[in-house]
Amino acid sequence: MAPKIETAIRDSATRPNGLSSREAEARLRADGFNELPRSKSRHPLRIVFETLREPMLALLLGSGLVYLLLGDLTEALLLLVFATMSVVITVVQETRTTRVLEALRDLASPRALVIRDGERKRIAGRDVVRGDLVVLSEGDRVPADAVLVEGNEVSADESLLTGESVPVRKAVAESPLPRIPEPGGDDLPFVFSGSLIVRGSGLAEVVGTGARSSLGRIGQSLTGLSDEPPRLQAEVRRLVRTFATAGAAVSIFAVLLYGIFRGSWLDGVLAGIALGMSMLPEEFPVVLTVFMAMGAWRISRARVLTRRPAAIESLGSATVLCTDKTGTLTENRMTIVELRSPDGEIYRPAQAGLRQVPGHFSRIVQCGILASAINPFDPMELAFHELGRRVGEGERDHAKNRRTLVHSYGLRPELLAVTQVWQMDSDKKHFVIAVKGAPEAVMRLCHLPSDVSERIRRDVNAMASSGLRILGIAEAMYDGPPWPETPTAFQFKFVGLAGLADPLRVGVRDAVAQCRSAGIRVVMITGDYPVTARAIAEDAGFDVEGICTGNELETLSDAMLRDRVRRTTIFARIMPQQKLRIVNAFKTNGEIVAMTGDGVNDAPSLKAAHIGIAMGGRGTDVAREAASIVLLDDDFASVVKSIRLGRRIYDNLQKAAVFIFAVHIPIAGLAILPLAFGLPILFGPVHIAFLEMVIDPVCSLVFEAEAEEEDVMRRPPRAPDSLLFSYTSVIWGAIQGILAFSVVASMFVIELQNGMAADEARALAFFSLVLTIVSLIFANRSFSASLVTAFRRPNPALAWVLSSIAAILALSLLWPVLSNMLRFGALHADDLGLTVASAAAVLVTLESLKSFLISRQGQRPLLR
Repeated sequence: MAPKIETAIRDSATRPNGLSSREAEARLRADGFNELPRSKSRHPLRIVFETLREPMLALLLGSGLVYLLLGDLTEALLLLVFATMSVVITVVQETRTTRVLEALRDLASPRALVIRDGERKRIAGRDVVRGDLVVLSEGDRVPADAVLVEGNEVSADESLLTGESVPVRKAVAESPLPRIPEPGGDDLPFVFSGSLIVRGSGLAEVVGTGARSSLGRIGQSLTGLSDEPPRLQAEVRRLVRTFATAGAAVSIFAVLLYGIFRGSWLDGVLAGIALGMSMLPEEFPVVLTVFMAMGAWRISRARVLTRRPAAIESLGSATVLCTDKTGTLTENRMTIVELRSPDGEIYRPAQAGLRQVPGHFSRIVQCGILASAINPFDPMELAFHELGRRVGEGERDHAKNRRTLVHSYGLRPELLAVTQVWQMDSDKKHFVIAVKGAPEAVMRLCHLPSDVSERIRRDVNAMASSGLRILGIAEAMYDGPPWPETPTAFQFKFVGLAGLADPLRVGVRDAVAQCRSAGIRVVMITGDYPVTARAIAEDAGFDVEGICTGNELETLSDAMLRDRVRRTTIFARIMPQQKLRIVNAFKTNGEIVAMTGDGVNDAPSLKAAHIGIAMGGRGTDVAREAASIVLLDDDFASVVKSIRLGRRIYDNLQKAAVFIFAVHIPIAGLAILPLAFGLPILFGPVHIAFLEMVIDPVCSLVFEAEAEEEDVMRRPPRAPDSLLFSYTSVIWGAIQGILAFSVVASMFVIELQNGMAADEARALAFFSLVLTIVSLIFANRSFSASLVTAFRRPNPALAWVLSSIAAILALSLLWPVLSNMLRFGALHADDLGLTVASAAAVLVTLESLKSFLISRQGQRPLLR
C-alpha cells in the first residue's frame, strides 16, 4: 500500500491534469468498478426455485403427492393450494423487499467531480478509478479512499465508518506515510469512501476503490460470516419425523389388528390408510411456512422489511439488544442544548421552548452565526443557524444590520478556532469580528484574567461531563483593513459558551423502557467518547452498569471479554472488528443477540448477530445487505414493534402446535377404537379429508391472526434453547386431546349400545368431534386470558372459519349427495343438542383447568 501512497503524493504535482480518458478506461478494466460486489439478483423465478427447495415445503408437496397417488384428490388439492399460497406470499414479500433495497441503493449512489484530460468532469461514483484526482467541496460524498494533495480547511464527517458524530479535520499530505490509517482522528491526510465533506474544499488522489477501500474491506469481511440457521425449521423437521414414524407404526398395527381379528385384510388396509392420514403431520410445515410469510407481511406494515425468515422466529427470544449511538439512538445532527454566559448563568433552549432567547444569550447565538459559514454543512454551524431560525435571532439581526462577509481566518493547528470579519451596512467604518472554537483557544484570544479563566474552565468541565461538545464564542470590533495575519491582533471580548449534542430520536426513551420491561438488556456499542456515550445512555434510560473502551477491550482475551460483557452496558471508542468480537462474546454466553446499526462499521456485527437490524433511510448498502431486518423509517421504536410482533408470532405458533397435537389425538383414537373393540368403522379417508379441511385453515389462518397476549412485553424472553413443542405443551395438548376423545368416544359407544344405527352414530360422532375441535380452538386462543376475554378479542379469520364450518356441517346433514358420500344417517334436534352440549362441556372443563393451573403457578401464563 505504501508505494501507491507515495505515488499519489508525488504525482499530484507532476500530473495536475489528472488521468487521461484512456488511462482511466484501462484502470477501470483492470480494477473493476468502484463498488462493492453485489449479491446475485433474486429474480422471482429464482425465489420460487429456492422456496420449493425448502425442506418443509418439499414435505408439504410430497404429502400432497402421496394423497394423489392414494386417489384422495380432495386432500391432495387442498395441500397443493396451501403450498401455492405459501410460495406466492413468499415471492411477493421477497420481491417487494428486493425492489425497496434496490431503490435505496440507487438513492444512495454518489457522483464524483474528477479532473480528466485537464478538465473537470462529473461522473458516476462507480466509474472512479485509482489515480483519479477528485475535487471535493462542502456537501460532497467522498467516492473512494484518497490522499488529500490540496486542501483548504477540510473537515469530514466519518460517522458511517467510525460511529463518531463530530467531524474530523484533514491535513494536506506533505510526506509519504507507511500505511493508510483507520478512519477517525484529526489532521490525517486521508479521506475515506462514504464520508461526507462538511467544511472546506480540496483535491484528493484516489488510492483505493471498491473492495480495496476502507468501506470495501469491511464489506469483504462479511463473506466469512454465515447466517444463523433457522432453529424452528430444524425443530419442525424433528416433529414431522416423529409424527410420521408414529403414524406409520400405528397404521401398520391397525392393518394387522383388523386382518387378524376380522379376517378382512382389504378393509384393514383401507382402515390403516385412514388412520395414517389422521396422523400425517402436514399441518406443521403448513403452519411454519404460512406463519413466517404472514409474519414478514405483518412486520412490513410496521415499516420494517424482513430479509431473512429466521429473524422472525428469533425476535421473540432476543435477550440482548446491541445498538449503535449515532444515527440509531440519536438523530445524527448537532443541536445547541445549553448556553452559558461568562458569569456562569445557564440557558437551555429546549426547556425554554421557541420563545426569544433572553438577554446576553441572544448575543451568543448571533456571534455563533456570524462565526459560521453562510450556507454551512458543518453540523455545529448548522446547529447555530437552526437555533437562530427557531428563535428569530438570525433573521432579526440580518434585517436590522445588512452584513457582508469580507474576511475570514480558518482553523489552524496552533489556533483551533474560526474567525470571520463582517461589514455592516449600518456602519461601514467599523467591522464586527466573531470567533468560535475550542474554549481554551478562544479564552487565549480574549486575554482573560486568571480568575475568570478558571471559572470558565469549571463551566467547560461541567458541560463536558454531561457529554456536550463545547465551543467558546467571542466578538470584537475593528476599524478596517488592512487585516492582521492572525486573529490574535483583535481585541476580543468573551461572549459565552455553547454546548452541543446529538439529540435522541423521538420515542427512544419509551422504546428502551419497553425493552427493559420485556427483560431485554440494551447495550450501546459506539465509536464515540465514553463521556458522551454515558450521557446519551442515561438520557435514553439505559441501566448503566459499566463502561468498556476499545483500548481496554484490546487487552482482554476472549474468555475475559465473555465475562466483561455480562456487566457492561456501554462500549465506547470501539472499532468495527471489536464490535464483531462483542457480538460473538454475547452469543458464546448463550444470549440471543439483536444488533442495530446504519454504518459500514456496523455491517460485520449486523451479519453475525442472530437479528441484524439496519436503518433503511440513512443506512449504507453494506449495512442493509448484511442485516436480516431493515427499518424503512430509521425509527428505533420500530425495533420494539418488531420484537412485539416476533413474540406474538411465536406465541401463536405455539398455540397452533398445541392445537395440532391435541386435535390429532381424538381423530387417531376414534380411528383405532372400532378396530380394537369390533365396532362399526367410524372414519374412512373421506372423513379424514373432511376434517383436514377444518383443521388446516384453523391452525394456519385463525391462530396466525390471533391478537397478542396482554403481557407480551411484560415478560422475559423465552429461553434460547426452549422448544416450540415443549414438555408442558405436550402435556397440555395431551390433556385436551384425551378429554375430547373421551367425550366423543363415550357418546359414540353409548349410542351404539342404545340401539342407534351405525350411520346415525357415525354422523353424531362426527358432528360432536367437529364441534369439539371448535372448543379446542377457543381453549388455545390464549395462554392466560379468560374465555370471556377471548370471545371479545377480534379475529376476522375465526369468524370466517366458524361460518364455513357451520355451512359445511349443514350441507353434510341436509344435502343427500354429501350425506351418502359420508355415510351419515339422519340426526334429530336432540342429537344435535347433545353434540353442542358435549363440545361446551369440553370447553368449560378446559377453561376451568386452565384457570386452576395458572393460579397454581402464581398467575404465570400457561405454557411459560
